[in-house]
Amino acid sequence: MRAESGGAAGMPREEKTPATRVLRQETLLVLALSVGASALSAVISFTGSVTAPGDLQDRAATLNGSQAPGRPWLDLAWQLFGIATALVPVALVAHLLLREGAGGLRALGLDRRRPGSDLGRGALVAAAIGGSGLLFYLAVWATGANLTVVPESLPDVWWKFPVLIASAVQNSLLEEVVVVGYLLRRLGQLGWTPAAALLASSALRGTYHLYQGIGGFVGNLVMGVVFVFLYRRWGRIGPLVAAHALIDIVAFGGYALLAGEVDWLPTPP
Repeated sequence: MRAESGGAAGMPREEKTPATRVLRQETLLVLALSVGASALSAVISFTGSVTAPGDLQDRAATLNGSQAPGRPWLDLAWQLFGIATALVPVALVAHLLLREGAGGLRALGLDRRRPGSDLGRGALVAAAIGGSGLLFYLAVWATGANLTVVPESLPDVWWKFPVLIASAVQNSLLEEVVVVGYLLRRLGQLGWTPAAALLASSALRGTYHLYQGIGGFVGNLVMGVVFVFLYRRWGRIGPLVAAHALIDIVAFGGYALLAGEVDWLPTPP
């Protein structure tokens, strides 16, 4: 594989794959700064939930909560700070791929070359996974094997829905860039088989959702398998970013509009 050089000679240059030891250390550091740390946090959180008295469904897992109750401008500042800092690992991945000579995030299929196709495919995937995921969550929650997921508990202020949309986009960028595009690329360079890389990516996605309960783990593990398959088929994470963002936007916004208004949607006791 070759990438165009910006040098004065205008000659193409080959991508330079770092040494195995460097690749391994780099991958571990990227994960430790992002979803790897989230996975460990989720395991600790889940352990606390299952060892506490009472049923799992009697406890809540809040995804977007207020950071400064009663102080909306300070709350907004914290919300934006959290979203921006969560995207630093995405910028780091882009930097590492540029340094490698792979062309940054374009190497993973995240660019503006096919916006219509990416959005269209993403919408179809979101419709399929979002609907089935909701039914699965409701079924598992009814058995008592999942916490009550609260997608948002923000105050009713003007910035509520813009922040929820921004949070959804941030989630999708971080997870699909790191867990699918970057991780599969690095594991392949490290000599992992496609099956092993698929298992690692999917298990990681399921693990950092374990704080939601067994349903959160299993549902996201299955979603991870589907997303890896689609990425390998399409060669682009653009549709996956679009799908994930749409799923989260509907989940966050739908909960904000429907919580307490319908009987079928679980809310904290």
